[in-house]
Amino acid sequence: MRVFVTGASGWIGSAVVPELIGAGHEVVGLARSDASAAALADAGAKVRRGTLDDLDTLRDAAAESDGVIHLAFKHDIAFSGGFDAAADADRSAIDAFGEALAGSDRPFVIAGGLLGLAPGRVATERDGQATGQEGDQGPAKRAVNAQVTVGLAERGVRSSVVRLSPTVHGDGDHGFLAQIVATAREKGVAGYVGDGANRWNAVHRSDAARLFRLALEAAPAGSTLHAVAEEGVPIRDIADVIGRHLGLPTASIPPADAPGHFGWLASFIALDSPASSTLTRDLLPWHPTGPTLLDDLDQGHYFTNHPA
Repeated sequence: MRVFVTGASGWIGSAVVPELIGAGHEVVGLARSDASAAALADAGAKVRRGTLDDLDTLRDAAAESDGVIHLAFKHDIAFSGGFDAAADADRSAIDAFGEALAGSDRPFVIAGGLLGLAPGRVATERDGQATGQEGDQGPAKRAVNAQVTVGLAERGVRSSVVRLSPTVHGDGDHGFLAQIVATAREKGVAGYVGDGANRWNAVHRSDAARLFRLALEAAPAGSTLHAVAEEGVPIRDIADVIGRHLGLPTASIPPADAPGHFGWLASFIALDSPASSTLTRDLLPWHPTGPTLLDDLDQGHYFTNHPA
């Protein structure tokens, strides 16, 4: 297949592109900068210059492709107070792809999220299917975007949503886990909130990339898939490994003190957000083989490749 990929040079996309090429697909990646274009070319992909706001470019690229994987999201503005604007841009892109692919039965796969989907219990692929409403704000607005994508199945698009674990871990990750490590280094303590028994689901980047390929190739229209290798890793266990590697004490941070200690991470790190991928594995031949989150931490790269 000729596959158009947005976010192709990002953390997930830079694993998805070689996964697709290795399976015999031709990849065209959206690049908004010279650096992104060079990275895509080096990976063996073709380059389409443009940004997420270039809706005509998105429509044309989708129309010229056998399928689309949409990974781009304006994380830079989303986590600096502009989540609604980032979600709006995402919705516009999804609508543009939907217009171009309607009636074609071609695949359209987007990335979604799992953190906080069903707090306090194990979330399944059936959760979150009808909870969002037009007019929602913040992360709930992105959940609506996922529902819109699933709904494109009724318009003749083989659409699917791959919900990603809060930590898609691996060497080079600068996401949530790297920020937790950076906070421990800055504060001099590997902290967790309360008793630290709250859990995050997790997946290695290589396994997530493989699920995106399988979704493109074979997911039924209207599918919701979970890129989850581990249902729930206690945050306290994560803090223990971080403390051991950094030579720092591990300690509980009272909930009232969490915002001062963790900053913007506070509202996320305290969430109990386990999730399963049983239905995904029943639907597609996806069997995670990457290292577990704690084993990946123990490899040490999070402690040598950290944000400045």
